[in-house]
Amino acid sequence: MNKIYLDNAATTPINSEVLAEMMPYFDSVYGNPSSLHSFGREAKAAVEKARAKIAKGIGCNPSEIYFTSGATEANNWAIRGLAYAYAKRGNHIITSKIEHPSVLETCKQLEKEGFKVTYLDVDKFGFVRLDQLLHVIDKNTTLISIMSANNEIGTIQNIQAIANIAKEKGVLFHTDATQAIGAINIDVVEMGIDALSMSAHKINGPKGIGALYLKKGTVIQKFMNGGEQEKNMRAGTTNTPLVVGFGKAVELATMDIIPNAKKLSMLRNYFIKEVLTRIELTNLNGHSIQRLPNNVSISFGMVEGESLLFMLDMAGIAVSTGSACASGSLEESHVLKAIGLNPDLVQGTIRFTLSKSTTKSEIDYVIEQLEKIIKQLRKVSPITRAQVGKIKSQGEK
Repeated sequence: MNKIYLDNAATTPINSEVLAEMMPYFDSVYGNPSSLHSFGREAKAAVEKARAKIAKGIGCNPSEIYFTSGATEANNWAIRGLAYAYAKRGNHIITSKIEHPSVLETCKQLEKEGFKVTYLDVDKFGFVRLDQLLHVIDKNTTLISIMSANNEIGTIQNIQAIANIAKEKGVLFHTDATQAIGAINIDVVEMGIDALSMSAHKINGPKGIGALYLKKGTVIQKFMNGGEQEKNMRAGTTNTPLVVGFGKAVELATMDIIPNAKKLSMLRNYFIKEVLTRIELTNLNGHSIQRLPNNVSISFGMVEGESLLFMLDMAGIAVSTGSACASGSLEESHVLKAIGLNPDLVQGTIRFTLSKSTTKSEIDYVIEQLEKIIKQLRKVSPITRAQVGKIKSQGEK
């Protein structure tokens, strides 16, 4: 049985070119980049080359890129580091209710330390309420952190507008661009972004490596103490193979964004149309157009999401009920609750995330299996027909 992987928002397979670029740095070029001898200098040259590739991918200077263990660390560092650095100016942070747990949990911890955090509402499509943002900014606001694109429902935020508001109010703007890198064009200078988090394993790079972009002149508190790596801002021996792989992954991911996004969007739209047409009591989550080209989040009425996931897995199809980072939690998706989704639909939501290698024949097979499995599950569904009206009404939002 051929397996179909449609959980690329959770992680992606490493690209063969990325792996090939990394291999020499596991054995042949093994020096510590911080060492002054020839072995170290050779490794350092590779690290700086990768840094330049990543900087080019988001339109910044290489000196503004700091390597981390992933986007989770980058988010923690950006929010905590900036909050502490500008604490004398104010203690108010603004984020949204649909951010990644690494942002939300960091903000909750800061609240315990005396910081004030405002969690913005989103509309039914997952867009941050700009009117509310304007209303809650005050003289004590130092940081706004809003993700570029949502990992669960795929909605792409109006980042340019949010950044403009932040700039007009003299507030720093950070964005978690983990899902957006390689999917949409990002130019941190043009967009007015002060800090940006990203990760390699979402773009066919290795796991365990990420980066924080920090605009030159922006003050931030050091995240890890120890050695003087990353311009004395983030201690720890540089993982040369992963950094090299990250650089190559960004180079490849940002090379042909527009044609790749167009191709993926066409396949995504076909998938959405077929599912919504052929399977009743279904609801698309997120915006239909302003969404990631590979993201399809659909709620199936009268179906329990985990049962559907396991049956699809038995049919060789890998999907997710939401964010992989929160899959160990028994709580309902905070994103789906924030957009006001009917509780019955929240329970029956599946996230399909495609890749450049996904084919139409694979999508046709997935649709065929969905029709068959959902028919089986609905025969034994605990959700009564009396609730169907509520579900239909949600689907017509």
